[in-house]
Amino acid sequence: MSRPSARIGGKRGEEAGRRQQLLRASARLFREQGYDATSVRDIAAATGMQSGSWVYHFRTKQEILAAVMEEGLAGALARIEAIAQLDLAPRARFRALVRTHLETLLGPGQDFIPVLLYEWRALEPAQRARVIAPQKRYEQVWTETIRELQAGGDWIHPTRADHLLMFGALNWIAHWYRGTGPLDIEQLTDDCVTFFLRTQEPAPPRTRRPRTVAKRARRR
Repeated sequence: MSRPSARIGGKRGEEAGRRQQLLRASARLFREQGYDATSVRDIAAATGMQSGSWVYHFRTKQEILAAVMEEGLAGALARIEAIAQLDLAPRARFRALVRTHLETLLGPGQDFIPVLLYEWRALEPAQRARVIAPQKRYEQVWTETIRELQAGGDWIHPTRADHLLMFGALNWIAHWYRGTGPLDIEQLTDDCVTFFLRTQEPAPPRTRRPRTVAKRARRR
């Protein structure tokens, strides 16, 4: 006979799995159809749930939208905070942040952050507070790196609008990038870093043979 605690733990795991399934399906539908055009019946059909069973996890469609945005931010924030803990030079850290941001936007199944970007106006003010806090933490990681780049002279001619211009350019890539051409994420990352910093990363210094060795080589 199974223990009660094991049954309870298994049930909680199943409910957590259903909640994640619901969030993934909702994120995909909100991104593809738009929040307003997506009904709770669409979400239930996409997850194989009965039309009213989603209420067990969320009371309203607004709560689903807020949870989708929170889920996307939680994953993205964990990834860039891990980068911030690494012992990287500011330019290398900035490149890692750019690549991770692009993967979060463009990777397969990554619908959460695009929903945050494109459906923010659909989120009611009462729900926004729970999303704004992690969003500010996400931006703070970038702010600290940009300050180091500015202090080191790698971020040329800083302005008060740097953050807005940078995120605007990065986030707009989700509108036009398809991943079917020659421009892969690696090359796109390099192009973005060069565009923002306006300089290419210096090549490693070339090693030279000692003059005595070179002379002996010529004599032979």
